[in-house]
Amino acid sequence: MIAEVSGAVKFRIAFLGLTLALIACAGLDLAAQKKAAVSGIFQQDKGKFTIKLAGQTVGHEEFEIAPSGGGWLAKGSADIKPPQGAASKVSGALTLQSDGAPMSYEWTTQTDKSMTAHVLFANGVAKITIQVQGADPTHPFEQDLSFNTPLIAILDNNLYYQYGVLACLYDWSKGGEQNFPVLIPQELTPGTVRVLSTGPTTADGKTYEGLKVSSSDLEILLLLDSNHRLIRLEVPGAKVSVVRE
Repeated sequence: MIAEVSGAVKFRIAFLGLTLALIACAGLDLAAQKKAAVSGIFQQDKGKFTIKLAGQTVGHEEFEIAPSGGGWLAKGSADIKPPQGAASKVSGALTLQSDGAPMSYEWTTQTDKSMTAHVLFANGVAKITIQVQGADPTHPFEQDLSFNTPLIAILDNNLYYQYGVLACLYDWSKGGEQNFPVLIPQELTPGTVRVLSTGPTTADGKTYEGLKVSSSDLEILLLLDSNHRLIRLEVPGAKVSVVRE
């Protein structure tokens, strides 16, 4: 009888261990599925850029791209102190679906007056609300901008991390020139940019993957590492360079 009870106890212990192992495996599998569902075209990144004008440091930007809920949050904050003119600070937070389509964008600028804005994206329409310091808060400025696609690139002024997001939107497996509708929220300006892979590019003795971003009046060169993270940005026409620290 004792032997029978002992055997039953051993069986229950073994069964319990198997159950816990199955639960643990199920949990790991669920976590892997969740991570795969969230990841999409993005990868986590965090860093700091030095902003230079004609070789002179004029500002710094800190940024982070990370999973948030079922999508991603790309945010950054930049302090700009030009040789001439007033210093300014701008911050922006962009929430994205895993395929890169924007869901919302919030930005704040601080100079002599502060300005805040909130942009909601739905069905290819950007609904913009702007509040200026000192203005009537019950009557903010509002404007809707329509696009033909929900996949819109956000490239705001002095927030260079957003070019890292653009590099993720580019279909590297397809290659060639790819066009993206673009919104510059601080200027309420829609437009289009052409993005083209330029292949391996050398700078400061290191080799990067080059990506050229062109609009009707500007050309920007992005230098990316092997994981397509933004390392350096050059705007030759404006003598601007942005370098990861």
